[in-house]
Amino acid sequence: MDHRIPVFTDDPGWHGKRLKEAFAERGYEAVFVSLKDCALNLGLGANQPAVLIPGFEDALPKGVFVRGVPGGTLQRVIARLDILHALKLLGVVVYNDGHAVERTVDKAMTSFLLHLNQVPTPQTWVCESRYQAQEIYLRETMAGRQVVLKPLFGSQGQGIRKLTHETAFPIPMEQYVDGLYYLQAYVDSGEGAWHDHRVFVIKGRAVAAMIRHGSHWVNNVAQGGRCEAVAAEGELAQLAEAAARAVGVDYCGVDIIRDGDGKLYVLEVNSIPAWKGLQGATGLNIGQLLVDDFLFRIHTQPALTVVS
Repeated sequence: MDHRIPVFTDDPGWHGKRLKEAFAERGYEAVFVSLKDCALNLGLGANQPAVLIPGFEDALPKGVFVRGVPGGTLQRVIARLDILHALKLLGVVVYNDGHAVERTVDKAMTSFLLHLNQVPTPQTWVCESRYQAQEIYLRETMAGRQVVLKPLFGSQGQGIRKLTHETAFPIPMEQYVDGLYYLQAYVDSGEGAWHDHRVFVIKGRAVAAMIRHGSHWVNNVAQGGRCEAVAAEGELAQLAEAAARAVGVDYCGVDIIRDGDGKLYVLEVNSIPAWKGLQGATGLNIGQLLVDDFLFRIHTQPALTVVS
């Protein structure tokens, strides 16, 4: 049995190192591979797998661990996701799979699935029309409410802008919204004492949680948020687990905020989450938990039956 596991990433970094250590602890070798270097191989009579992964030309691995899907043109991104879809159809364990990545990298679909499954999430509007967006903005801000303009694709709090009644409605900027308006009601977690929560869910269960305190209303660790461990239990854990079920992921990081009245809302679900800040706060070896769940899935995956 081949004990090598492809880890799809273009930048292994700290997280790649943790995964490599965790795989080694269980007798496996993590091999870092870019999805850009993979290909579909559909020639008739070929003696190679239908999906070519560098280093695995003779046979497909039992599973692949997805740590990153490179950005690019729409065609390139679709082709890279096609690799993940094809691998799953060929019986390879894909962790997280392409559908989970698609549903969560797209904030509009995440918001829709949360709403559809009655998971509390801020009121959200998505449209291309500047007229429609301006109507929403005026209605909300004239009522004394604030809204947040976010890029549909993005992470770590980049490109987010808060709009108030004093804000001139922005013209879409290519690097931020690409001509699309994703607007979400602003949830005030405490003016001057901003905070939110990150809950890590594996196999449908909340395993770790932290509160992020910020000097700004955007509390991401990448934006300087200070991390403090909290118990992954009670309403916080239940809400994170419900969010994970709603979008259908193997593992994820769920961002949750509590308003001034104590009500919790899910802001985002990340299917390729970072966990450096969370591990530092909790001391939990999250990389090992992920690897152990991934290997369990490999060992319990039923053999694929190909119907002719």
